[in-house]
Order: sequence, then structure tokens, then C-alpha cells
Amino acid sequence: MNRQRRTLLAGVAATATLGGPALAATTGAPPMYGLIGKMTAKPGQRDALIAILLDGISGMPGCLSYVVAQDPADPQAIWITEVWDSQASHQASLALPSVREAIAKARPILAGMAPGTVTTPVGGHGLVTTS
Repeated sequence: MNRQRRTLLAGVAATATLGGPALAATTGAPPMYGLIGKMTAKPGQRDALIAILLDGISGMPGCLSYVVAQDPADPQAIWITEVWDSQASHQASLALPSVREAIAKARPILAGMAPGTVTTPVGGHGLVTTS
């Protein structure tokens, strides 16, 4: 059993080592930029917060994926997972009128935000990557 576990861990380590920037380098594509964040709505406001976030996502150049999900363990929490073609595209999106409006609408019903996590997506179902 220990040998199987070591083999599995070695495989995971090899996959992690070969992914990320190394994968982007072999395909010639620049690395994507990802964010995973958790927001908590004020009591009873999660659905309203979700509606605001989903309404403000159209027309964001460089956005490859934007997923808003309910946290099944916390009735006030939501998770946002984003994939962008670059960090610059994400930064530029923050100046878009639709995004600024969504932020302004969400602020009064937002109870808190956990620190987000930056990721380097390397691919996945539904992601269109350029090579």
C-alpha cells in the first residue's frame, strides 16, 4: 500500500512539475491567469449578490471562464472562479462600466471577502486556449 501511495504521489508531483508555465512554454501560448475567491453576502442576500455578479460579466475581453457557485456548506457564501487570457485583461476589466456598476451594486449587500488565490490555469474542459 505504501508503494502505491508513493507511486501516486510521484505521479502527482510529475504532473505538477510538467504543468503551469512549463506547459505554456511547450505550446508557445502565454500562461493564463486565474483567480479563485470567496464572497459572503449579508444574511438573505446571497441570491441578489449572485444575480449582480452574473449580470455584470458580459463583454469582458480576455475572460475565458467566469463561474459563480453557491457554497453548499454556508448559505451566505459564494465562490467565484475566473480564467483570463492574461493578468492585464483581468486588470483592464476592472475599468469596464459594467464591472464598476456591478461592484457598486454589490458593495452594500456584501458582508465580506476572503483573500483570493491567484492560479495559473493550464487547460480544462470548456477552456479554449491559443497555441
